[in-house]
Amino acid sequence: MLPLLPTLDIPQPIMHKRFVNHCTIELTLAPCGPILIKSGKEGADPTKPDMEFVETYHAGGRSIYLPGSSLKGAIRAHAERIVRTVGRDRKPDNSDTLWANDPLNDQYKYLTDKSAYEIYKLSSFTDQMFGNTAIASRIRIEDAYPEKSQPLKVEERNGVAIDRVFGSVAVGPFNYQVCTAGAFKTKIHLKNFSLAQLGLIGLVLRDLDEGWFGLGFAKSRGLGMVEVKLNSAVVQYPGCILDEGNRQIRSFGRQGQLPQPDTSLLGVGMFLEEEERQRYHFPADDVQATPIRGESMALGFGVQLQWQGDEQVQDLFTKAVRSWSKKLTGAAA
Repeated sequence: MLPLLPTLDIPQPIMHKRFVNHCTIELTLAPCGPILIKSGKEGADPTKPDMEFVETYHAGGRSIYLPGSSLKGAIRAHAERIVRTVGRDRKPDNSDTLWANDPLNDQYKYLTDKSAYEIYKLSSFTDQMFGNTAIASRIRIEDAYPEKSQPLKVEERNGVAIDRVFGSVAVGPFNYQVCTAGAFKTKIHLKNFSLAQLGLIGLVLRDLDEGWFGLGFAKSRGLGMVEVKLNSAVVQYPGCILDEGNRQIRSFGRQGQLPQPDTSLLGVGMFLEEEERQRYHFPADDVQATPIRGESMALGFGVQLQWQGDEQVQDLFTKAVRSWSKKLTGAAA
């Protein structure tokens, strides 16, 4: 078990105290080969494999599933790799430079006795998204449960551990349970996000689909490869209203950079006043035009844009990655 990091008694940034935008991405993960998310305990039943798939009660019975914590850990780790590839792996002197820290070794001492917006600015780009001991995560990933239309296929496999010095069997033989077919459906929720942050999630899902990294046990031995199908996405602006006559998205309260056309994909900076936006270093022009037209949310209050099917959701991520590329250009400058 990983060591628990100390929790700092620091106030949360204001961007966690209200909603300005929210994105929900629904996706399906289908095994391309064997996959195993191991249970954290070993039973005494000799008829069961030594390593079992994690199970839960779902749809009236016991079923294997992909825990949201496991998915979030794999997604965060690859997001950190991407940021370190184009940025740095430690806090730079220039606060505008992208960087990703090591959350297991960083004790966050540099965040003590700071105001909320200073904490946010001093945190790495990935910590600003996934959280640390000082700020909450803005990403939530649901458990992935089996999709009824594609039955699961679960089987047992045998293995041994080889002694690297003598080349003989060090441990084993042992058997383990894997899922080789089926599909698991889940959702990713992102609140109060910049378009660059949404673009980074799109890049991670692209790389997961292309096999750049895997999920669960024995990834270096061929397990854990999945195919990602993007089912739908919805971006909501709960504090806005749709002006159908002028085809605009208007905001109540804090005006920020609104109104905007009703086909606008808006990042968090577009909803903030100048002083607050500068404090958190959010871009002032965090907007992309889309072919999707906004519509009213349930009860007639709030505005949402919906993308249906893999092709449309890919287009959403393409727009967001443009803002990610723009941030990289600005950071490099």
